[in-house]
Amino acid sequence: MLSLVFSIMFMIFMSFLNRSYWMVQNLIFLFMFIFMIKYSSLNYFTQISYFYGMDMISYGLILLSFWICGLMLMASEKIYLFNNYKNLFVFMIIFLLLMLILTFSSMSMFMFYLFFEASLIPTLFLILGWGYQPERLQAGIYLLFYTLLASLPLLISIFYILVEKKSLSFIYLSLEVMSGMNLLYLSLIMAFLVKMPMFLVHLWLPKAHVEAPVSGSMILAGVLLKLGGYGLLRMFNLLQEAGIKYNYWFISISLLGGALVSLICLRQTDLKALIAYSSVAHMGIVLSGLMTMTYWGILGSYTLMIAHGLCSSGLFCLANISYERMGSRSLLINKGLLNFMPTLSMWWFLLCAGNMAAPPTLNLLGEICLLNSIVSWSWISMIMLAMISFFSAAYSLYLFSFSQHGKVYSGSSFFSIGNTREFLLLMLHWLPLNILILKGSFCALWI
Repeated sequence: MLSLVFSIMFMIFMSFLNRSYWMVQNLIFLFMFIFMIKYSSLNYFTQISYFYGMDMISYGLILLSFWICGLMLMASEKIYLFNNYKNLFVFMIIFLLLMLILTFSSMSMFMFYLFFEASLIPTLFLILGWGYQPERLQAGIYLLFYTLLASLPLLISIFYILVEKKSLSFIYLSLEVMSGMNLLYLSLIMAFLVKMPMFLVHLWLPKAHVEAPVSGSMILAGVLLKLGGYGLLRMFNLLQEAGIKYNYWFISISLLGGALVSLICLRQTDLKALIAYSSVAHMGIVLSGLMTMTYWGILGSYTLMIAHGLCSSGLFCLANISYERMGSRSLLINKGLLNFMPTLSMWWFLLCAGNMAAPPTLNLLGEICLLNSIVSWSWISMIMLAMISFFSAAYSLYLFSFSQHGKVYSGSSFFSIGNTREFLLLMLHWLPLNILILKGSFCALWI
């Protein structure tokens, strides 16, 4: 574990060299493959040191962090070409990757909290430094205050647990159950509900996505939303007793919110806003599955977190490719792209199909597990689940048909075929999304 952390720390120095942009990207992929081969057989916590260790949940999410950070550099070629503070940009991505790896491999609750919050800083700089409109300042403040205000009760709760249990180790605390602590239950999970985000505390996400550069959107959708799910997976061992009493509130809000947000998706005209709201709907199902505290629920939520990270990130890349050509993200202007960029239409179709959980994507496996768990928890939830599934297909098809079909906007008279880098970028999102389902049992190994 230390070798991996030191490797990434020394990459920070490379970010200040002038011609190191693509070298850093290649090294990120190289370290990912070394990591994948070296630690491919984990059942329980392994690679344990004083503060760090790994199990199967950490393993999958660390791999996802590596993958998305490598693809972020590939997607942001404009920053490299126009020399838009590219060294600082590379530094931010390496620092973010380091924080994410330390978050997912922390075995102490306080260290987890520290790196969980630290990952917010480079994301904020990405939005403020390389965002598009002046409104990015407001989006950054939304992101900062939503996350920090919800995290303060978590910090106080961690200190309370330290006083009560004399330890903050996840392994030790997994054997403990805190009883009769209703306020503790709320303060421990609130930070993760905001990060996921749960409906009612989700307003920062569409704002942040719309104002962020493509790399900011990719890391937000790909990895940072998964920090909330990961935190809940770790905390629910402690909160089983309170969870049985109060989880139904959050399941109800998530399912109702998922259906409402799906309807909001159907009236979006901004490509990025539509994809951002679809993330809220998907993470609502993930949260509901987690809150059922069943084997199927935890398994499905973990699978869908990985799948959503790849699929949503790929859709943001597509939106950015269109934005670079057309100068707008509006669906009213991005029409008839089938005539304008015929080679990209296949990628739009494949990733929109992934977004609506069509076979053979990993999203399908995750949603089947989650449907099982939520319906077995309460059959009344079938009503909302049916609406979410139906509208999920509706807004994915709406996104595809509105952007690809129709009369071409008169301002875009030139034809574009896209370049190799863009096709490689999209292929690297789509391939793991469809290949991982062949090894679906892999996700179940950690339980």
